[in-house]
Amino acid sequence: MIWKKPVELDNLNNTPGYMGSYLDIRFTEVTDNSLTATMPVSKKVHQPYGILHGGASVVLAETVGSYASSLVVDTDRFMVVGMEVNANHLKPVASGMVRAVCNPLHLGNKTHVWDIRIYNDAGQLSCVSRLTVAVVEKQIF
Repeated sequence: MIWKKPVELDNLNNTPGYMGSYLDIRFTEVTDNSLTATMPVSKKVHQPYGILHGGASVVLAETVGSYASSLVVDTDRFMVVGMEVNANHLKPVASGMVRAVCNPLHLGNKTHVWDIRIYNDAGQLSCVSRLTVAVVEKQIF
């Protein structure tokens, strides 16, 4: 298991006022090595052609990956910040729910790299994303 402490989905879902909460992102599953979140596909996240905006997919990917990183570090001493995120949009999604499954590719002392796969309601791969996160000494801004 990669998590430093027990993962409580209710705690992850009760963080108001962050980007993911505005897009109704919800954490739905945790395994020994993965974290899963969902996001409804509605007009709120559509681009002008009526399909899921690529930027919304990236927000979902970075949200689940960043939360995953925060769960594998000592958050009393460290914080995690995104360094690089990319996404390949493979299949358009017009409605329903998308599900992002996040798995580690690398968990180092200073960086984490996550593989995030986003699926539509039919279980078809819609987007593949990779997130690189920096692990830095905790700072107050």
